[in-house]
Amino acid sequence: MEFMEKLEIYQDIVNNFLEECIKEKDLMEKSIYNAMRYSLLAGGKRLRPVLSLAVCDMLGGDLKEVLPYACAVEMIHTYSLIHDDLPSMDNDDYRRGKLTNHKVFGEALAILAGDGLLNMAFELMLENTSSNCNNIENKVKAMGYIAKSSGVRGMIGGQVVDIESENNEVSVETLEYMHRLKTGALIKASVISAAIICNASNEDIQNLENYAEGIGLAFQIKDDILDVEGNIDKLGKNVGSDASNKKTTYVSIYGLEKSKQMLTEITESAIKSLDSFGGKAAFLKELAEYLVIREM
Repeated sequence: MEFMEKLEIYQDIVNNFLEECIKEKDLMEKSIYNAMRYSLLAGGKRLRPVLSLAVCDMLGGDLKEVLPYACAVEMIHTYSLIHDDLPSMDNDDYRRGKLTNHKVFGEALAILAGDGLLNMAFELMLENTSSNCNNIENKVKAMGYIAKSSGVRGMIGGQVVDIESENNEVSVETLEYMHRLKTGALIKASVISAAIICNASNEDIQNLENYAEGIGLAFQIKDDILDVEGNIDKLGKNVGSDASNKKTTYVSIYGLEKSKQMLTEITESAIKSLDSFGGKAAFLKELAEYLVIREM
């Protein structure tokens, strides 16, 4: 099956599941559901849940077992974007080609929409785990991995370093540490949580960790490059925000050409980490290459 065709199949599975998770409700608090749906169903690459499903397929697992956890990670990711765009954070007007959540629903409701998605993510995982006792120990481990990756030892911690680094020159070590937490931790959680549910061996998990860490770092370097030379119509958000916010990026430290070279080298190393899986890893390898050439 062609890569793009399979990618679209995975994305459709995820989008259909997310659509079912948050229905419009005729309640006094219906505005919160509308705000949550607005951002969650705004499109996007669905990279994180796609990674989970692809890992599950590669390991011969059951997609239905992994899907709720994959989509929970997407809810957590979306909540982080809503909060990231707030005036007190990056103060962005557009996300995925649409006005940001606070521009449509107001700052207070946007904060609550983010909180609602975070809470719903764990509701979803807990409901799945408690209603289906099959493989319960691995599912609890997967939830724990996702919780840690999205908390102060993961994504939130990375965001703190990012905020405190604004208007300051930071070292390469600090920059890499920040992005391994802020961007990389949740990407890694998507890969490893699926591997845990699929009862992967320790060796397989180690190889998948190397892959996930590599594409997580490559993803951020590509984002830094796109912020310089991207197209707002394709990106769906403003470009040049890193420079205007005086943020240290890979491009600001290494320059554009060196950053592109690093992107290629890190991606190649990540792909090599999957060699032990043979032909079963074809989609994941092509996905890493796709992230290098993406325009959004």
